[in-house]
Amino acid sequence: MCGIAVIVCGVRIELSTLSPPLQPPFERLQFSVEDVKSALSQRGPDSVGEKKILLQPKLPACAQGAVSLSVSEASVGAYNLENAATSGELHFIGSTLQLRGTTPIIQPLVDSSGNILTYNGEVFGGIELSSYDNDTEVILKSLEKANALVPDVLSMIKGPWAIIYWQESSRTLWFGKDAFGRRSLLVHWPTVEDPRFLLSSASPASSVANGSGLDSENGDSIHRFWEELPCGVYSMSFGVSESGLCVCGEVRKHEWRNNMWKELIEWERSLVVPRPEDLSMSPVNEIQEEKDNALSTSSELPQTVLAVLKESVRRRTSLHNIFQGEKEVVPVAVLFSGGLDSMILAALLDQCLDSKYEVDLLNVSFDGPNAPDRISAKAGIKELKKIAPLRRWKLIEIDADLPKLTLETKRVMSLINPADTYMDLNIGTALWLAARGDGWIHEESERQEDNQRIRYKSDARILLVGAGADEQCAGYGRHRTKYRNGSWTALDQEMKLDMQRIWKRNLGRDDRCIADNGKEARFPFLDEDVIKTLLDIPLWEIADLEQPSGKGDKKILRQVAKLLGLHEVAKMPKRAIQFGSRIARESNRKNFGSNRAANQASAGSVRFNAPLE
Repeated sequence: MCGIAVIVCGVRIELSTLSPPLQPPFERLQFSVEDVKSALSQRGPDSVGEKKILLQPKLPACAQGAVSLSVSEASVGAYNLENAATSGELHFIGSTLQLRGTTPIIQPLVDSSGNILTYNGEVFGGIELSSYDNDTEVILKSLEKANALVPDVLSMIKGPWAIIYWQESSRTLWFGKDAFGRRSLLVHWPTVEDPRFLLSSASPASSVANGSGLDSENGDSIHRFWEELPCGVYSMSFGVSESGLCVCGEVRKHEWRNNMWKELIEWERSLVVPRPEDLSMSPVNEIQEEKDNALSTSSELPQTVLAVLKESVRRRTSLHNIFQGEKEVVPVAVLFSGGLDSMILAALLDQCLDSKYEVDLLNVSFDGPNAPDRISAKAGIKELKKIAPLRRWKLIEIDADLPKLTLETKRVMSLINPADTYMDLNIGTALWLAARGDGWIHEESERQEDNQRIRYKSDARILLVGAGADEQCAGYGRHRTKYRNGSWTALDQEMKLDMQRIWKRNLGRDDRCIADNGKEARFPFLDEDVIKTLLDIPLWEIADLEQPSGKGDKKILRQVAKLLGLHEVAKMPKRAIQFGSRIARESNRKNFGSNRAANQASAGSVRFNAPLE
């Protein structure tokens, strides 16, 4: 995981091709370059670098000549973001959590042609890399060779990414993120009150503390300073105004060059409504199926999903040669509730990772041993030990007391920005604590009475997360509601909506909260091949919401779990992290007085007030 940012000052930017100009009022924030660097350094603790260039109108040598744009390198020093120079300035900042390459790198990278790259992501396909390559260096070379064809290169990448790239030859700033938004990139579009253009992986902490403190009464009327950048590839082309007195920039959004992305974004399932014969399994056969732990009518479908999921996990856990490679640490951890998704990921990780490595299973609770996720995690690790007895599994019990997390809560408020509801805060806090990995483990001995609970902090830099499973396999309660009210077509449309907005509702927030601990979140269920495979399967084979919770929802994944030997978890109902960890209950008591009062106020969607310093 890396942190990337650019600050563009002194440029008149044209946005009309994207959207109509925003109308006031606007949220006003104040922060320095050092604040941005501090936020990014949490994401990329291995190195932090910066690069600054100046854009200036260049007068012609003769009266008949045209004014051109001059580009020069500027020295990096103290700079107040509120005081933009008359000439245009681009200030690039990059931090690095290095997981590939045999020599250390410092972002931004600059090549011999003057191109500048900051990159946050992984290449899991599309562009060839060896196990010794650093993907950022390879992408920079690919972009240089492609010259003006930047969208072509970015459309080739399979895997999560966000990018900021200065193309020297065309005087163009390219930026964007992958089609599902699996890496965070926030944008501040220029306004009358604040004409700067900013991109950043995360919001500086002070930008909440000194902000307007949006709440449910006025939040809808104020345009937030930061927005989640919509997925896609953008360019900002620079030139000189007709008067020759100022630098101008024009922003455009580009089409994906790979049809695969267009198809996945459209998320059109061809087989939605079943025919009577598709649902003809008799109750007798269904009872026999349960008895024998067998699979349903199309047993090859779970096998196909299992195979593509295993390959997705393998891509995300292959241990590339890195310059820290001599350290013997647990390389990969799993965000672990003991539920269906995390159990499948843990079982597949065991099949993909060398048996010499331990696996950390990170479990957070706001109710000690009594939280549902803690109970299911302990049951889950027993089931994992049955199917993988040679693996050394470590359940990291991360216990938290919400009223005591004052500084941590303030930190998470800045990380989830621009999200600002209690539900986002609860989820973000649970993810942030889990990713930190600071908890307890049980040291087992031959005698039960000698077992000890000792402190332990996970050093794993890669964290597998089950995001995307519920959206694609009808795991949410609202999916069942849509099905009851509108049958298969309504269910399909709700799942499509979930997948098309997952970048805005979930992934940016989750990426920022996990990455703040110097960890990289990887989402095996959101692999391009997994998405395509699940989309090709008939909807009635994905889920059967005529069946009760814990059976018909996420039906296809329950069958995958059975293939892995996880028969107990295959029966478990869905439980969201905010409820399974019990943070939602504690938050309701703290902020609303009781669960009942919180429910009456629809607490999950209520905006919190950011604390003032």
